[in-house]
Amino acid sequence: MNFEKSRELFAEASKVLPGGVNSPVRAFRGVGGNPLFIERGEGAYVYDADGNRFIDYVLSWGPLILGHAHPDIVEAITAQAKLGSSFGAPTALETEMAHLLIKALPSMEMVRLVSSGTEATMSALRVARGYTGRNKILKFSGCYHGHADFLLVHAGSGVATLGLPDSPGVTPANSADTLVAEYNDLDGVEAVFKANPDQIAAVIVEPVAGNMGLVLPKEGFLQGLREITQREGAVLIFDEVMNGFRIGGVSGSQGHFGIKPDMTTLGKVIGGGLPVGAYGGSYEIMKHVAPLGTVYQAGTLSGNPLAMAAGIAVLKKLMEPGFYEGIEVKAARLEAGMVAACKESPVPVYFKRIGTKFGLFFTDHEVTDYPSAKTADTKAYARFFWGLIERGVYFAPSQFEAGFLSSAHTEEQIDLTLQAVRESFAALA
Repeated sequence: MNFEKSRELFAEASKVLPGGVNSPVRAFRGVGGNPLFIERGEGAYVYDADGNRFIDYVLSWGPLILGHAHPDIVEAITAQAKLGSSFGAPTALETEMAHLLIKALPSMEMVRLVSSGTEATMSALRVARGYTGRNKILKFSGCYHGHADFLLVHAGSGVATLGLPDSPGVTPANSADTLVAEYNDLDGVEAVFKANPDQIAAVIVEPVAGNMGLVLPKEGFLQGLREITQREGAVLIFDEVMNGFRIGGVSGSQGHFGIKPDMTTLGKVIGGGLPVGAYGGSYEIMKHVAPLGTVYQAGTLSGNPLAMAAGIAVLKKLMEPGFYEGIEVKAARLEAGMVAACKESPVPVYFKRIGTKFGLFFTDHEVTDYPSAKTADTKAYARFFWGLIERGVYFAPSQFEAGFLSSAHTEEQIDLTLQAVRESFAALA
């Protein structure tokens, strides 16, 4: 394949953008080479600036569960754009979105709409602190909850990909109240609570970790978090920014695992690819949010009508009878083929799938937490990634990111993907 135009665009971008990108993982530092500059997407395909076509499993890092440029989404955005893009004033669309989210996720009795997943998580934690009157929070190593200062502690995602320290510019004061445990380690969580009695406002967790690669919760882990937080008077926050509507259907991870968190954060998919986020919980907690309460949070573009129109169109499609049954058949086909290909691979590969989210590690053992994820062979993944690119398949340009399936993927495209995977594995020999 020819990537000359992408190389030229990257060289020009590097003159005016830090690293030539506006989000670090896009720079391809985790796999080497120059990033692809994408010009358009259609269904399950993306097309780069050189005209190369790829079957896409990045899907804008998850939100495009209907694929690229879905007609219903395009129509909703176009219709709203003709009426105006932003008003900084209430619209009926915001209320309609809130009703849909509350219907899907009964743990949320009230919702506040924001413009990104980072806004959602940082705001939810502020509310939890205001509600409990406590200062400290507990997160898990390798779980990424956005780039707020106090959350860039043992973060996964781009920090893991680039091998960066937990970021310069974050002061000791900002991170002093952030406590860390290992994902899937309930004993570690108990120890943190014992060392900080009556001080922890909230535990925030990706129910299924996706920012150190896909890592599933061990049986009883999430239930254990629920029991500990209830006993200790801490708020349990499920970060469903990546998992929401991809695991457990419209009920998310909390529906799939049967756990009711105190608060939930959402993003990505509820905007149909436009910037959006949300956080919510019980009325008892959410009544503390201004102007109803005293915990302040605001944003001119919160609940902006373009994102609301797109998101409402997405949620209505997801709630149609049979949607998840149809996409589960495709996801199972991909999983079966990937598991078989991994067994044939000349190098060890560990693969897992849940819902429409999947991940693989170049390692010979089970991955259950950040330390075990970091044992993966990133150089092998880089060679595998470029092998797929040469064969017209686009996986995440990082060992430490998840992959995603859309309803737009066809059985033929999945079979072509599996062939490319087998050939790329074989080339590693």
